[in-house]
Amino acid sequence: MDDNTPATMPFFSTAERLVLQRPSDDWDLVVDEGPVIATAIHDGHLMRPSLIAHLAIDEDQRRREEDPMTGVLVSAGDVRLCVRASRFQVDLNRSRERALSTNLEDTWGVRVWKGPVPERELELSLAAHDRFYAMVTELVEHLIARWGCVLVLDIHSYNHRRAGADARPATAGGNPDIDIGATTLDRSRWGAVVERMIEVLGGHTAGGRRLDVRENVRYPDGGHFPEWLHATYGDRVCAITLEYKKIYMDEWTGQADIEIVEDLRKGLDAAVAAVRAEFIACR
Repeated sequence: MDDNTPATMPFFSTAERLVLQRPSDDWDLVVDEGPVIATAIHDGHLMRPSLIAHLAIDEDQRRREEDPMTGVLVSAGDVRLCVRASRFQVDLNRSRERALSTNLEDTWGVRVWKGPVPERELELSLAAHDRFYAMVTELVEHLIARWGCVLVLDIHSYNHRRAGADARPATAGGNPDIDIGATTLDRSRWGAVVERMIEVLGGHTAGGRRLDVRENVRYPDGGHFPEWLHATYGDRVCAITLEYKKIYMDEWTGQADIEIVEDLRKGLDAAVAAVRAEFIACR
């Protein structure tokens, strides 16, 4: 699918099961049978060459602010979605108005762009934002019709060594190994699911030590994607954001520890298995 394909065309067909009939260059999507969607919307690194020319940051800086390896963790979902494009090309966890921003407040004080982004580049990125939300709308509505309710795992990662490659990491107090974001979900309906996931995730080890898993520590306001899901679908969707501290990699060199990544993947698989019955019961 090219950049000019309308967002209003259907992405899926249904016969005995949901089938993706309209693939996209914007994302990788695997649809299996079940009510769990796992997404890695900041995993991607690709950017249009025409947009790269306007960047004020180099490739290493850009990769450091992305969420590499989070795409591995989507294996926990029945539906597995990884976005290919960099968050700097289009940020799908922000509203359309802020999806490609030159405002320093939106980029952690980092000057990302040399100057104003050309209108054509902005249009291309916003069209990708429109396609994503049109696709997710269709996907979630099909799954709700099939299962009654849906669990969405919005998987991200965060840096904890911003002071520099040779500086000490940020203290653990405000930086759990996994920060569970559950700011806008219906607590009366899904609170037990959140608590059970925290319990199971915290019972696992990574790199030989027990994980520190807490709720709403770093991002008390949540992100646009889960907020939009809850505003649109109410208690039929339980959207949980998982922010993994980059204990699984060196955020300055980009080198990952695959054994720790695998430990984290197994922990998330176990947490989903522990709450799956809640969503199967919605049928």
